[in-house]
Amino acid sequence: MDRHPKILIGGEFRTTTQRDPIDVLSPSTGEVLWSQPACGPEHVEEALGHAREALKSWSAVHGWERGRILRAIGLELAARTDAIAEALSYEIGRPISQAAGEVGAAAEQFAWYAGEAERLFGDTIPSRQGGRLLIESEPVGICAAFTAWNFPVNLPVRKIAPALAAGCPIIVRPSEQVPMTSTLIAEACVAGGAPAGVVQFLFGLAEDISPAIMAAEEVRKISLTGSTRVGKLLMAQAAETVKRCSMELGGHSPVVICADSDVEAAAVQCAMFKYRNAGQVCIAPNRFYVEDSVADRFAQKFVEEARALVVGNSDDPKTTMGPLTLDSGRAKVERLIEDAVGKGANLLTGGRRPEGRNSGFFLEPTVLMDVPDHADIMQEEPFGPVAPIARFRDFDEAITKANSTPYALAAYSFTGSHDKAERLSRGLHAGMVGVNTFMVAHAEAPFGGMDYSGMGREGGREAIKDYQNTKLTHMMWG
Repeated sequence: MDRHPKILIGGEFRTTTQRDPIDVLSPSTGEVLWSQPACGPEHVEEALGHAREALKSWSAVHGWERGRILRAIGLELAARTDAIAEALSYEIGRPISQAAGEVGAAAEQFAWYAGEAERLFGDTIPSRQGGRLLIESEPVGICAAFTAWNFPVNLPVRKIAPALAAGCPIIVRPSEQVPMTSTLIAEACVAGGAPAGVVQFLFGLAEDISPAIMAAEEVRKISLTGSTRVGKLLMAQAAETVKRCSMELGGHSPVVICADSDVEAAAVQCAMFKYRNAGQVCIAPNRFYVEDSVADRFAQKFVEEARALVVGNSDDPKTTMGPLTLDSGRAKVERLIEDAVGKGANLLTGGRRPEGRNSGFFLEPTVLMDVPDHADIMQEEPFGPVAPIARFRDFDEAITKANSTPYALAAYSFTGSHDKAERLSRGLHAGMVGVNTFMVAHAEAPFGGMDYSGMGREGGREAIKDYQNTKLTHMMWG
């Protein structure tokens, strides 16, 4: 693997800048993987100049041609699957056996939005005053994307694909944890035919890059995947220049397990998705509310699944759960576990750093039982491999508990009743609800939350609208 991350400005890749490079640490060993070139306000200004020129030409490219380029980028991304999976595994600690799937999902985004680019037709309405009302969509302008590290391929691609389909150039600032993965995405964009300045990647610290982007009048739309805290900061800054915002922020997804479900099968699914990516998933199941009569059966099976996981270095094919990506993330999860136990929860398994691992950011898969509502973990997103289980007595109590946080990204339920499934779909307050499944992310469907979990949507027909302005022309003749 080429161990030299590269920024992309105006169609040119660079491995160095005049600023000090930033090291990337391995979550598995704590050692330096590679160093990335760091950008600052001067690079933002340079990228904006290229984006201004790109907007003039790219916005005029016919949707069919934009679609062709998007499909080509998707194919180039897929051709780099092995390299991207390796980089991703090294940088965030996801097991190598689980790393390639994200690339396929990202390639689907380009394929989907290629079709959307071809269908930007507008509309015509006969006017009551005579003539025609023409409704047309135009690119919103230069866009900026700020993305987290936990899904370093899907998160930027979900923003790049609809922006390009709509005719907008985009500047991407990915997390400084994932520059090599980001470099490979940038290379796929260039190889697929994205013209210079249409897609640009700037690496470095948020405080050195984001303020200059947010202050730029010509940046008309931003998209963030990150914490609610950062989302609030960017929304306040966006107000100064009236930028359009779409944001996927924090989540704290509840799961309601009813007694009429297949309890053991539900526990298997819950454990699989809880510990995926070591629990570092925005839509991960985080709070498990189980009907009292089956709670012990559910917990027993959950513990079996947790103990069956193989915790190890991300590059080991036998590993089924890797380390947390950041040491600070592990410390947060340990704090939440300690708080829950101190407030009366029962630690059924895990809760410790694995024996014999003196390097890396590992933590055992953890299950907590009978976690009280006032424990911090029931209100604060853990973003780690810990599953807090609580009991409920009746349906209304389950809905109340599930909706008890300000987050509303995803929610899940398991039931064998069609009637309850409908009631859960209506009653759970979230942007996405899964009934007997955790599969709520699809290229062809809207992805996003409400309240403290953000605004706007990615995926589906809805997402491209955030990258467009709607213009009305009343056309009258003589």
